Amino acid sequence: MVNMHQGEEQKKLDVLSNEVFVNALVSSGRTCVLVSEEDEKATFVDPKLRGKYCVCFDPLDGSSNIDCGVSIGTIFGIYMIKNQDTVTLEEVLQPGKDMIAAGYCMYGSSCTLVLSTGNGVNGFTLDPSLGEFIMTHPDIKIPPKGKIYSVNEGNAKNWDTPTAKYVEKCKYPTDGSSPKSLRYIGSMVADVHRTLLYGGIFLYPADKKSPSGKLRVMYEVFPMSFLMEEAGGQSFTGKGRSLDLIPTDIHERSPIFLGSSDDVEEIKALYAEEAKKEGSA
Repeated sequence: MVNMHQGEEQKKLDVLSNEVFVNALVSSGRTCVLVSEEDEKATFVDPKLRGKYCVCFDPLDGSSNIDCGVSIGTIFGIYMIKNQDTVTLEEVLQPGKDMIAAGYCMYGSSCTLVLSTGNGVNGFTLDPSLGEFIMTHPDIKIPPKGKIYSVNEGNAKNWDTPTAKYVEKCKYPTDGSSPKSLRYIGSMVADVHRTLLYGGIFLYPADKKSPSGKLRVMYEVFPMSFLMEEAGGQSFTGKGRSLDLIPTDIHERSPIFLGSSDDVEEIKALYAEEAKKEGSA
């Protein structure tokens, strides 16, 4: 029996899954550049194997949860590159609204693929006996308002005022409505999947510890925001629409608030109120 420390095992799975995706995408002949969470630099495909797509992906999101059996997943976003023969990094740094497709695969009690090509969102479940994905969740629409909020409350002491006010409002509503339930798994794929199906809001704000936010723009924030908007929800950075961001680096980070439209409107209002106060100070 091989004795392997947890950290080593986790790293090994991250590296292995990255190699699987890179090899499959390069050999498909459809891609010209790949951006992975695991690789410091973008991978430019050999000209002989190039296609017209750029794929940005997090090969194994939530990998620190592997040992305890929590759902983990793969997140991806796809862009079209105008000229694959002379592709540069600048062409890869496009705003999220220019994506042509995005999705995630969740590995848990079942293997689920959620995908959008810019015409709504569909969910598929792997049927192991067929080796095929079957459409099980056609045309997913997020409810306009939800009863769940999802945030790491362990970071509360470092939050800005709008986030703190919003979470307080979730727990102690002043309008006579019922408090929201807290659900936080700590695996983005699992938390966003639940938010997409049941409604509510997922928050990963900037804070004193992570002033630029923690989640990466190109392969976490953009694909999930694309899916959320396609399902009728919203995604906000604390300053504006997430998909309007123009990244300057392939591993750039951003705060994110995404989910049911009405719930995101509430956090937007709190940020607008704070900006107004700061403007008049």
